[in-house]
Amino acid sequence: MRTVLVVGASAAGLAAAEALRREGYDGTITLVGDEPRAPYDRPPLSKQILSARWEPDRLPLRPAADLDALGLDLRLGIAATGLELSGRTVHLADGTRLPYDGLIVATGVRPRRLPGEGAHVLRTLDDALALRDRLGPGRRLVIVGAGFLGAEAAAVARGLGTEVTLLEPAPVPLAHAVGEEVGRVLSGAHLDHGVDLRTGVTVSEVAGGGVRLDDGEVVEADEVLVAVGSLPNTEWLAGSGLTVRDGLVCDEYCAAAPDVYGAGDVAHWHNPLFGVAMRVEHRTNAAEQGVAAARNLLRPEARKPFAPMPYFWSDQYDMKIQAFGHLRGHDEVALVEGDFDDRRFMVGYRTGDRLAGVLAVGMPPRAIRPWRAAIASRAPWDEALRAVTRSTGVA
Repeated sequence: MRTVLVVGASAAGLAAAEALRREGYDGTITLVGDEPRAPYDRPPLSKQILSARWEPDRLPLRPAADLDALGLDLRLGIAATGLELSGRTVHLADGTRLPYDGLIVATGVRPRRLPGEGAHVLRTLDDALALRDRLGPGRRLVIVGAGFLGAEAAAVARGLGTEVTLLEPAPVPLAHAVGEEVGRVLSGAHLDHGVDLRTGVTVSEVAGGGVRLDDGEVVEADEVLVAVGSLPNTEWLAGSGLTVRDGLVCDEYCAAAPDVYGAGDVAHWHNPLFGVAMRVEHRTNAAEQGVAAARNLLRPEARKPFAPMPYFWSDQYDMKIQAFGHLRGHDEVALVEGDFDDRRFMVGYRTGDRLAGVLAVGMPPRAIRPWRAAIASRAPWDEALRAVTRSTGVA
């Protein structure tokens, strides 16, 4: 294998390129990215960058010297537009055709949008800077979608003195992911900080001076942020022969086809730790999966399943939220430590007869570690709860 092509120049793509070099691969690595910037970190966009606590020079994932040391053929600011699987060739928007021996698809996701013009989204550095310039005292911001991204943006905007209206179609924000009780606790923090949170409302379009709801009401604002989820960037794979279904479908090794692997937000792979297919849009997973895909591509005779423990975090006001495991599709949520009223607690998530996940708010990292180990053990729910409560002393 003399040429590896990595399409997607963010956390997963860079991690894959670095892993190839660490494993001793000395052939050509071409890294393609549709943004003109070198790979940079995205989680700070809705936190440190939006709040102006950081400037863009803190975002690059690696110093320029470290990136140069990898000896990459960098193709930045050029999107991939097609894949010939049989001919092992990727087409770029500038007309270039790039041949490969091995391919890693790490093209990530893009924000969903609503009908109408003029709304902000929050995915790139340019997005974050454009919104940041429009926030501050006396400004009115409507955020459509009270998921983690919308909630983080609301917290930052309130901290900057912006009036915030947060619109959410579900009765309880985030209930589908974290459960109704936890969703109500997190929502309460926004209400306490002066956010006008409206649930059970659906936005039909972005209108001049705000957004229009399904019932015709216009919610006025100076700026609108749409945070209603994302779509995997797989259109360029149409007609390639690869299976695309809520992302690039991969097996437990992250393989989508012979010598073709997926990594990061775009990969929909079978996680054997939980026995389900999943697509994870979190920074930690992107880096870990990029490494796994590179190793399995380079050494197919020694392939290992990619069976991570998903992890994510969110900062909202004074709340530090951390979660391990697979929370979606849970059957039961149980308070295992702390108190909801204090916004300092930990909850466990049962799926079937197993402990599938844990979420903590306002708890030190050491408190969550035993629960992570219990999830990884795949022990039955009751057994896992007993084991961890004995080890931590929680009654």
